[in-house]
Amino acid sequence: MSMHAYLLFVASSVVLVLVPGPDMAYMLTRTVAQGRRAGSMAALGINVGAYVHLAAAIAGISALLLASTTAFTIVKWAGAAYLCYLGVRALMSREAITNLTSSEVSGRSLRAVFWQGFWSDVLNPKVAIFYVALLPQFIDTQAGHPTLQLILLGVTGNVIGICINLVLVAGAAGLTGKLRRNERIALWLQRAMGVLFIGLGARLAAQKA
Repeated sequence: MSMHAYLLFVASSVVLVLVPGPDMAYMLTRTVAQGRRAGSMAALGINVGAYVHLAAAIAGISALLLASTTAFTIVKWAGAAYLCYLGVRALMSREAITNLTSSEVSGRSLRAVFWQGFWSDVLNPKVAIFYVALLPQFIDTQAGHPTLQLILLGVTGNVIGICINLVLVAGAAGLTGKLRRNERIALWLQRAMGVLFIGLGARLAAQKA
């Protein structure tokens, strides 16, 4: 592909990453409620999930998903149910999950945040739309090797995404650190996180194929 087309894709990716969506909401909510390490693990989980979508787009699975209303609906409801489940768990907990030690949140909790971010992204059909609808527009069919071009664009978009998301996490963690040191406020932040997750699940469920 031409350098002009590639740079245009880079600019488009930056804009799309900065547009608020369910993945960003999940990542920043984890950051506000639990700190930088939790937010970073959420960002990494979301990024790994994006590579699943890229692989599916290359294999043609995403195209089949978007062509089938039934398949789209199944994935949509699975993602909505998962987000609502996370929200209910956060609301049901009587103690704040925040732990602002030097490691903030560690071990098992961080792995859970990573996998929650991963599944939140994988079960979001809107991400599949990004790879199937946007990436092919920047491929130069005359240049040959369309699959390699698709891989290059996908990896570029994902690298841009993780870099921007980690910067956002660092900024959000720094701005809300004092709030999390107050146990009462930390508990309310956790409840707000639960409400937001349920809202995201309801929003995803309302989407039409």
